[in-house]
Amino acid sequence: MLEWFQANGRDLPWRATRDPYPVLVSEVMLQQTQVSRVVPRWEAWMRRWPTAESLAAASGADVIRAWQGLGYNRRALALWKAARIVSAHGWPDDLTELPGVGRYTADAVACFAFGQPVLPLDVNVRRVLARSGMEFGPDAAEALMDLGATVCLARIPRCGECPLANGCRSRGRRFEPVRKQGPFEGSFRRRRAVALRAVAEGRDPADPDAVAALARDGLVEIHGRSARLPA
Repeated sequence: MLEWFQANGRDLPWRATRDPYPVLVSEVMLQQTQVSRVVPRWEAWMRRWPTAESLAAASGADVIRAWQGLGYNRRALALWKAARIVSAHGWPDDLTELPGVGRYTADAVACFAFGQPVLPLDVNVRRVLARSGMEFGPDAAEALMDLGATVCLARIPRCGECPLANGCRSRGRRFEPVRKQGPFEGSFRRRRAVALRAVAEGRDPADPDAVAALARDGLVEIHGRSARLPA
């Protein structure tokens, strides 16, 4: 696996650091977002806010504006709140105490930044482990992620390119498609995104239901008949 990774691993910018802050930013951005979309946004984010302290000093409005286009905007506020906690108190021993950090994200930061002996189980890692029936330690984490993302694909895995093929119990199988999320166009998620962009640009969102939902999530503040981004 490690030999395969040396020759075939993805060159991702956040893999060049063991600083927990940029690792956390990458993991939060990667939640339900394609790597190809995240890379340029992560690089721009890190140029603007290179440390947890710099992000903590930003306004919520600037953070939300910078996040536009990545989707699931609550992630931006959670990341900002986490940076404020880290800036004030340091990194907690239990990373799930940070806003927006679940078990996988905590394990990823613990493994990739703090060198803790834990294997982060994202969807790609789980797929490789389940199909192969093999066990791996934390040293193989990035290799497993890349294998699942580029070779051991969800429906039609590329078994001929897989370094585990000879011992894999699922070699040659095809798999039913996993149920996908509903289309974005025409959905309430789309309406929320359009309304939030309008507020960020100082326009009337003209969608009170979407604005109310954004307010419940803390993404906008309602003042009289107008909405604005949080301070």
